[in-house]
Amino acid sequence: MSWLDRKTLWLNGLLLIGLIVTMLLSLAVGKVWVAPSAWLGDDLSALIIMELRVPRTILGAAIGAALGMAGATMQGYLRNPLADPGVFGVSASSALGAVTSLYFGFALTAWLLPVFALIGAGIGMALLTLLAGRSGSLILFTLAGVILSSLAGSLTSLMISLAPTPFATTEIVTWLMGALTDRSWDDVKLAVPIIAIGMLFLIATGRSLDALTLGEDAARSMGVNILHLQWFAVIGVGLTVGASVAAAGIIGFVGLIVPHLVRPFAGHRPSAVLLPSAIAGALLLVGADSAVRILPSVSELRLGIAMSLLGAPFFMALLFKMRRELN
Repeated sequence: MSWLDRKTLWLNGLLLIGLIVTMLLSLAVGKVWVAPSAWLGDDLSALIIMELRVPRTILGAAIGAALGMAGATMQGYLRNPLADPGVFGVSASSALGAVTSLYFGFALTAWLLPVFALIGAGIGMALLTLLAGRSGSLILFTLAGVILSSLAGSLTSLMISLAPTPFATTEIVTWLMGALTDRSWDDVKLAVPIIAIGMLFLIATGRSLDALTLGEDAARSMGVNILHLQWFAVIGVGLTVGASVAAAGIIGFVGLIVPHLVRPFAGHRPSAVLLPSAIAGALLLVGADSAVRILPSVSELRLGIAMSLLGAPFFMALLFKMRRELN
């Protein structure tokens, strides 16, 4: 085992320990503190833990892992440190599907909203591959993602402006903010298996992404099929991001922040960054969700807003750093 492999192994181990500790703390904290001794009882405290906080924590960890690995894959595939899962347009397409269910009132049935969100993600994936064509060109692929994201965002705004009632408008806007509030085991059962399948596709891109760092021509000479890599990336990001949006709405910046935090420790090979990004993403989102629950506010701060408040300054600092390096 090389020194870099041992370093990555240690990093994964430390992140995993941090994630376990954070998840345990997440079960205890909230508007009401529940001591560990009450977690397995037969009273109201145990019910809060098992029916509210455990599924919420598991879902937060799964979504954080999905967004972290999707971001690392995107940055490796596009060879752009500013790439984010939102570039694909899958997130916006999934959100459009969910907003459609809210607009027409289908979300009155609990399971229809996530189903519509997943359908939206699937349609977005199909349109993305159709727009990008069969060439596997990174430029065409990036432009297709930007077009799709812009189109889905515009249609979402149109539905908000034409919402039939103020209540529907409020529901749409609130859902788009992203949150893990009131999530149940049904949400876990729906999202986690899809996220797991998507992450398997993303992990399979690792070696091809390493070769792609040398350039498209060099990667092709090493036997990498760029079109197949593109398909694996689209399917992986589509499933992980689509399931995440279906379960919790839009939560941004995780896929941008996390790979940058782990890359100095994991090395600059894209394949070495994938798993640490997943664990760190889970750690970040569970920690952020715990923080919004204990803030002294009348209503709980939406997790999507909290991540934007955290991610925007990070993005600006990253831009300033890159500008200094270019100068």
